[in-house]
Amino acid sequence: MKRSRINYTINKAHAMAETFKLSLPSFAFFTAQQWREKNLAEWQEVIDLQLGWDITDFGSGDFANTGLTLLTLRNGSLSDARYPKPYAEKMLQIQENQQTPWHFHYHKMEDILNRGGGELCMQLAWATEDKHLDTRRPVEVVVDGCLRTLTACETLVLKPGQGVCLPPYLYHRFWAEKAFVMGWEVSMVNDDKADNCFLEGRGRFPVIEEDEPIKWILCGEYERLLQKACVA
Repeated sequence: MKRSRINYTINKAHAMAETFKLSLPSFAFFTAQQWREKNLAEWQEVIDLQLGWDITDFGSGDFANTGLTLLTLRNGSLSDARYPKPYAEKMLQIQENQQTPWHFHYHKMEDILNRGGGELCMQLAWATEDKHLDTRRPVEVVVDGCLRTLTACETLVLKPGQGVCLPPYLYHRFWAEKAFVMGWEVSMVNDDKADNCFLEGRGRFPVIEEDEPIKWILCGEYERLLQKACVA
């Protein structure tokens, strides 16, 4: 992804949050320059747990069609006793017809919710032992407390206000139809470095082309960019 696309996307994400009357935490508004002026010891939890903006094209090179805008609001750690919080929360912004590709999580159970906008469409299938799609096994999920039984890869449509609980090893892909969707994720601890399995071997984080100055630091860049700033 080009840095210009990332800068623009986060500018737009701020505007969309305001449109939906969502108040975001202060770190969601720190520019790269402001981060470099902070006492980083005070913000160590944000840095260590990678709270903040996460813009990805999943290695597709085509963010408009395959991508996602996320803001991690809170998280814990499975390996660091300083952060015993057992849950995580994310804002998901999904552009119309923009898809998140097939993937599952080894550990994380999550609720994906449609907070408003268009329809959040989702396909689900269990993972086989060799990590392929099980196209025969039915899928049972709970949508707002109601048990639903779907055939593998059947499309589940979440209208505004609806949410579904996804257990580990359940492949899922989702996209927005009819309009932009303001999504949300409430889950167990999130670990994007080790807990994702993509069906097509996609990357979780983008390769960035620096075509303009960095305005917003992505959560996966804290260590590299802020350590560099401290050394400088």
